[in-house]
Amino acid sequence: MTWDIDKLDLEAYLARIGHGGPLAPTYETLRALHLAHVRSIPFENLDVVLGRGIALDVGSLQDKLVTGGRGGYCHEQNLLFAAALERLGFVLTRHLARIRLGRRHLPRSHATLTVEADGRTWLADVGFGGEGLVVPIAFEDGATARSGPWEWRLGRDGDFRVLHAGPAELYAFRPDEPHYPSDFEVANFYVANSPRSPFVHHVLAQRTTADARVRAEDLAASTAAELAEGLRERLGIEITEEDARELLPVLQADRTG
Repeated sequence: MTWDIDKLDLEAYLARIGHGGPLAPTYETLRALHLAHVRSIPFENLDVVLGRGIALDVGSLQDKLVTGGRGGYCHEQNLLFAAALERLGFVLTRHLARIRLGRRHLPRSHATLTVEADGRTWLADVGFGGEGLVVPIAFEDGATARSGPWEWRLGRDGDFRVLHAGPAELYAFRPDEPHYPSDFEVANFYVANSPRSPFVHHVLAQRTTADARVRAEDLAASTAAELAEGLRERLGIEITEEDARELLPVLQADRTG
């Protein structure tokens, strides 16, 4: 696997996220693209629950997230976003981070980005889900960012930079640690296949609006047809009724347990 950014249909990506504004590699462009991506491409792990592999090559990401009416999780989302940014002239670095959420020694399984713009470095992450970033945050100790009802802060823990959402620590990583395409392949395989990965056992799907996070468990669906319709209408995820039939008992178990 290589980054293969030239394979991205940039025009189709920009249409997918509804961005028709400036494209110069500035902070304002970065912020606009970040916000548009988060609001347009939902976070979801449905292919993992359905037992399908997750491919990270640009062609597969484009087929699924850009033209396929689907979303994805961190590796898919942030590698697609990185390809678009680099095509627009941004200089960036792809990182692997350790999810925290109350635990300190989880594997490096989360994909995130730092991006250069207007003489500063920004943490950009369109693929965390949960209470993840909606807009970039300055990659500086104590920096904060706000969007709608949410606020984030960047802190430090020794050599680690830590992203906080309110009182919660979301994830931590060392910014000077290099990562390569093969590292993302390994992390992606773990997330999509390990019995210890929550992505294997739970339906995780979310769409972010200006002031709310709409999640799959919020859908009042008791049949496969209702689930497929709810995912399409409320979360912007296109799946077949057959796939919804497989997902429904997993979602129902998540609601009750």
